[in-house]
Amino acid sequence: MPEAPSDRSFKPISIPDRPAGIRPSIAALPASKIAEVALPVFGDPDIVPLWFGEGDMPTPAFICEAAAEAMRKGHTFYTYKNGIPELRGAVARYLSGLHARPVTSERVIVTSSGMAAIMLVAQTLIDPGDNVAVVSPVWPNIHAAIGIMGGTTTPVGLTPTTDGGWRFEPERLFAACDARTRAIFVNSPSNPTGWMLSAEHAAAILAFARRRGLWVLADEVYGRMVYDRRVAPSFLDIIEAEDRVVVLNSFSKSWAMTGWRLGWMVAPPEIQAVIAKMIEFNTSGSPTFLQHAAVTAIEQGEPLVSEIVQRCRTGRDILIQGLNRFPRIRVKAPEGAFYAFCRVEGVRDSFALAREIVAKAKVGVAPGIAFGEAGEGYLRLCFAASAEKLGDALERLAPILG
Repeated sequence: MPEAPSDRSFKPISIPDRPAGIRPSIAALPASKIAEVALPVFGDPDIVPLWFGEGDMPTPAFICEAAAEAMRKGHTFYTYKNGIPELRGAVARYLSGLHARPVTSERVIVTSSGMAAIMLVAQTLIDPGDNVAVVSPVWPNIHAAIGIMGGTTTPVGLTPTTDGGWRFEPERLFAACDARTRAIFVNSPSNPTGWMLSAEHAAAILAFARRRGLWVLADEVYGRMVYDRRVAPSFLDIIEAEDRVVVLNSFSKSWAMTGWRLGWMVAPPEIQAVIAKMIEFNTSGSPTFLQHAAVTAIEQGEPLVSEIVQRCRTGRDILIQGLNRFPRIRVKAPEGAFYAFCRVEGVRDSFALAREIVAKAKVGVAPGIAFGEAGEGYLRLCFAASAEKLGDALERLAPILG
């Protein structure tokens, strides 16, 4: 009788097309279509990069100096998992000054980026089999975050309008929620469309979620990137502290701090202690000296926010007017965020078109399919850039899109 194999000689069976040892659901996560366009030529100085969600303005010196000063003072140690009290207080005062209802510092949790905030909430709320209804087109990372936790998403598409804009129909969102639905995710102002949720529709979503016991995950990263008011309508204008609503935000856009990887959420008491544990298991907290710099950004940065918004308004006008001169393009000036999400007539493969544009015109654009099926046939271009850069991009795009 043959000898039984010892533990030392045991070899796991390899399943074809499955990387050994990796969860199949993780191995199957799709790569970013934006990254697939960008990475082969990333760093090429001849490319006009309009593909990513960031401007070309570096973080101003007064914020950088605050970080350096914090390091000089020794703020380089572990700190509170939920954020230093100074920053949580500064965020609470900032939000209370913007919105109709006050926010206390106890409700604020500092995170290592806005994306980390989304992932923390997914880890806290989503079990395998749970579903999240997602207003779409949308930044694709929300689908990945839910999928990593074994959940599923149901995209609920905005309706394109004849003038190149977008319309939200709340009844479609509510009809998409079933017994498996755990939460509703809405990003407003929207990446990529620039659509903005109205105060009336926010109230309708909140009322529906209360009746059904659902969570609302509100990504309000672009809340200050609006062009006809100081701030976009927010769930912070209408919620009670105990409502099952988590409002997600970041320092990236409004203060030109994309590379700093610092964000926050406003969360109800029901999940605060659990979020603190999840921070412990993920990052153990955000860097202390960066948090001190973020206090300076909030307390001294209102002129900077206004400058960035004005710069984006100028960029929006340049890019939208220029794109509308191309016969194949349909696009409307967005209400918020800093993207032109334009329909290209006759295009059924936006990924192939984006690759053609970067190869032939040396302009980096994001393919609409990166934001879900509702984005197919579109391109996203970021207009948080200098007038010179945007003008150059339009000239280069003319032979392909004109």
